[in-house]
Amino acid sequence: MGADTSLLRGDILMESDPATLSVTRKILLPDPVKSTLYTRNPDLGPKILFFSGGSALRELSRELVHYTHNSIHVVTPFDSGGSSAKLRQAFHMPAIGDVRNRLMALADRTIHGFPHIYDLFTYRLPKEEAQDDLLLELGAMVDGRHPLVRGIPDPMRKIIRHHLRMFRHQMPEDFDLRGASIGNLILTSGYLENERRLDPVIYIFSHLVRARGVVRPSTNRDLHLVAQLENGRIIVGQHNMTGKEVSPVSCRILNLHLSKDRRDPVPLELPIRNKMRKLIHGADLICYPMGSFYTSLVANLLLKGMGDAIAENPCPKVYIPSTGTDPEAKGLSLTDQVKLLIRYIKRSAAGPLSVEKMLNFVLLNKGTETYRGVSNASQIEHMGVRVIECPLVSRESAPYIDERRLAPILVSLA
Repeated sequence: MGADTSLLRGDILMESDPATLSVTRKILLPDPVKSTLYTRNPDLGPKILFFSGGSALRELSRELVHYTHNSIHVVTPFDSGGSSAKLRQAFHMPAIGDVRNRLMALADRTIHGFPHIYDLFTYRLPKEEAQDDLLLELGAMVDGRHPLVRGIPDPMRKIIRHHLRMFRHQMPEDFDLRGASIGNLILTSGYLENERRLDPVIYIFSHLVRARGVVRPSTNRDLHLVAQLENGRIIVGQHNMTGKEVSPVSCRILNLHLSKDRRDPVPLELPIRNKMRKLIHGADLICYPMGSFYTSLVANLLLKGMGDAIAENPCPKVYIPSTGTDPEAKGLSLTDQVKLLIRYIKRSAAGPLSVEKMLNFVLLNKGTETYRGVSNASQIEHMGVRVIECPLVSRESAPYIDERRLAPILVSLA
């Protein structure tokens, strides 16, 4: 598809570059031809790239593997709460919980022993148990006696036992195991063993679980999110913004940036890696998906050069706003969210960018009453961004987007 695209509500009119061809084709969403083709051979499916966090895309990722085994997931490594915070403080590392979450969502569920692998990687040590009891349970896993480990076939079992043994060896004496995710402990050990690099351990475990897609953190650095609120307050740490572990933000977020030090949250400008630039350049569709607006979506766009890499790829770009309540989007209408998305992409670029290079479509649930502050799409389309309205929310999924409806639409857009 050419770089120049336009849209009609209800269906899409794809236009080629008018300087070379004048042919147009009208397609329905979802496109039944593409959907059928990809479900028959998902190995040939499109490279849809997502900028996201963890849980919001879990179910979509599981559904998407029926259509494509080539999706690309750029996830945030900035989680600063729960067991991730303990690991980050102990080992001065990026958060790997969202990476683990996405790997398991994309894993091939038909492989021998997958249920046992999934159960182990998603298992958390009990929060109410004493440390000595938790050490005994961890020891049973290392020795292969634990029921969650016994059912895993070799060589995966040997690799898991090795990494748990290495983690136990490197674990600080005062490390609190209560609530620890076993999958996170395994990936942490792999990170430390591979000279504090995430890519090698992600590559290894992607192959072991036959992940049907590519998962990469936006950066391998140990960084933190910093938000400036409308009332002047500065909030440091992702967990303080999501409204899950602490009270939601009290007013609108004015600015988000990265910092190397939680105690001295000075803004840090960090360039994207060449590997990330290549992943973005190879995408057939770039998707800014639903989820926490700032800590899942915008957080991935803060690295310098991200906007340039996005703009250099002529593929379509689509934003899918959340339909549920997002505590981070306090005070933001849907139009505000689109403007802010464009603003942060522009900010990460070296020079000025036109809107059509950053964002082409906004995909809305049919009936804009789902969203705050928008009665029609004219405000968004006035920015040069086209709107697609489709029935995204089902009776079973309400108020959230149904992944069974969204997945075929995305592969149709690619």
